[in-house]
Amino acid sequence: MIPTPEQAIAILDEHNEGEFLRSHGRIVGDVMGWFAETLGYGEEKDYWQAVGILHDLDYEKFPEEHCLKSQEMMREMGMDERIIRSTASHCYGIHVDIEPAHEMEKVLFACDELTGLIGAAAAMRPSKSVDDLEVKSLKKKFKDKRFAAGCSREIIQQGADMLGWELDLLMERTIQAMRASKWCN
Repeated sequence: MIPTPEQAIAILDEHNEGEFLRSHGRIVGDVMGWFAETLGYGEEKDYWQAVGILHDLDYEKFPEEHCLKSQEMMREMGMDERIIRSTASHCYGIHVDIEPAHEMEKVLFACDELTGLIGAAAAMRPSKSVDDLEVKSLKKKFKDKRFAAGCSREIIQQGADMLGWELDLLMERTIQAMRASKWCN
């Protein structure tokens, strides 16, 4: 089974009580859907979006087994191995050795941390919105290791490198994707 985005949200909510991970999953889902359309995978938008929604399914309850426990959970739910692999690949080099291979997996790897950094940077703006956040401002926050210290700059850069994109391009596209998300406005 490959869940629809709506089913993925219901699954995420069932396994996470905290609003942060619920919101993060929805935002990353929308970002992934935007990238699917932008990069020419429009027919796979729902799949990309479901992967984004479910990528941190196990994090609230099992942070030390993140992406390991979710594989078990998804198999118990009867999910397709493709979605299990795709969601787990974003933990490459941390908890799993599943290297992002497909462009979608690389986008997830790069954007997971970056959406957190962008959200934190937007929250500091007078508007509290991504709508007026520019790459130049985000790059200043990116260089300040104390700002949103939990967002790994190394992973963001590694993701950009996997995609073969300049960091500025990854930032610009992810800002655009977050502007388009109904969960960021």
